[in-house]
Amino acid sequence: MQQGITLLGLGPGDPAALTRKAWDWLERIDTLYLRTRQHPTVPYLPEHLVQESFDELYERCDTFEAVYEGIIEKILNLGKTVSVTYAVPGHPFVAEATCPAIARRAEQMGIPVQVIDGLSFLEPTWRALGVDPFPDMVLTDALEMAMRHTPGFPPSVPALIAQIYDRDVAAEVKLTLMTAYPDQHPVSLVHGAGTGAEAVEELPLHAIDKSEQIGLLSSLYVPPRSPQSSFEAFQEVIARLRAPDGCPWDREQTHLSLRPFLLEEAYETLDALDREDATDLAEELGDLLLQILLHAQIAEEEGDFNIHTVIEGIATKLIRRHPHVFSGVSTDGVQGVIRSWEEIKAEERKAHENSHKVGILDGVPAALPALLQSEQIIERVGRVGFQGLTSLGTPDSIRDKLAALDLSQADTLQENFGELLLGLTSLAHQLEIDAEFALREALNRFRSRFGTLEAEALAVGEKLMELQAEELARRWHQTQGFDEEQGAA
Repeated sequence: MQQGITLLGLGPGDPAALTRKAWDWLERIDTLYLRTRQHPTVPYLPEHLVQESFDELYERCDTFEAVYEGIIEKILNLGKTVSVTYAVPGHPFVAEATCPAIARRAEQMGIPVQVIDGLSFLEPTWRALGVDPFPDMVLTDALEMAMRHTPGFPPSVPALIAQIYDRDVAAEVKLTLMTAYPDQHPVSLVHGAGTGAEAVEELPLHAIDKSEQIGLLSSLYVPPRSPQSSFEAFQEVIARLRAPDGCPWDREQTHLSLRPFLLEEAYETLDALDREDATDLAEELGDLLLQILLHAQIAEEEGDFNIHTVIEGIATKLIRRHPHVFSGVSTDGVQGVIRSWEEIKAEERKAHENSHKVGILDGVPAALPALLQSEQIIERVGRVGFQGLTSLGTPDSIRDKLAALDLSQADTLQENFGELLLGLTSLAHQLEIDAEFALREALNRFRSRFGTLEAEALAVGEKLMELQAEELARRWHQTQGFDEEQGAA
């Protein structure tokens, strides 16, 4: 070429792995631009070549992005007027940021580009591990993963994480992976794949950043957990249950028929939370997730939406409502977050003028139990400065409501009692007490005491309904003392 760019792959590191086409091309040219000299094949290249590397950019620039941009601009500027060859480790289009960008921009600028393939680090890595990447191997980058809070791929499939080039990167990757894998999950570090220093190091996940062999040519292989450990695998289970040859009971369910199960599973989850039973909570959350997936699968079959629509919608909404997290917008503490949240929701309501959710209270489901409704309504109107419900929750107001209840006629008794309950809920909110939780705790304490009372009677062959009121009261007070002793113990 009189002018243009040649992108050339140097292979994984063994000079013998350099392709014949690459070697023939290198013997024909005079100057070679290297992304880095830190590659085992470089000392074995044709002796006549003038080698220019970009290693100094790595030392001078603060970020990899700046390094890559400097390389890309240099190669493109050269390619406008002369024939330039740019060589990179492995293959020009495998785990390589600069070559795809150079090819894309060169096409836009009308600069000719040819690619001379090279053996990537992947083929010797599969051979070293003894695995076939098909059908579902995940390939990802360590630097990208180090910036994430979760792995970003399902743990039910194997994964190869490239560029574990030092122990600091390994430590960051480890912390991300341990959100989805057990600390002792067996993994393999592959060092120098395709070079004379190739080695496979098997160790538990928690120990990868202790490896003394980690270097520029290290990758991490993460075997899958179990076939059923991912969201996608669970989605397939639900789809299979609803398939024509699936479960007859699941196939005949509808959105409406599933309503009681959704409510039941939500309350069972709340019960596990109240009991602070982590094992039970994990199971109940699974049952609740089952209901969500069933509704999404039914909606998909009816052509309304699918689970990805649901996930995309809630993720987009959360990002939109948290500009202080995702868009770098500054905010003034918790109160600033609440104000921003209400402003954003107000804009959303304007955008949904034809929707039923146009007012501040329209997002509070009318199907919620009344106590939960009142808590949410008190919270929402308080955000916009409305104090009408707050005034109902003062001790004086509650005393007035109790007095009014004593004087109530039959036609106003229920209304006054409702106002009293609303006032008590408002008082709980001002005291930062979860009224629903407080009532559930009180009921649990009562159930425990009453169960003790009933068990003691049954133990001696008595029935509670046959005991006199005075005797029931005496035994009730005894159970109180028993419970207090048990609590102290």
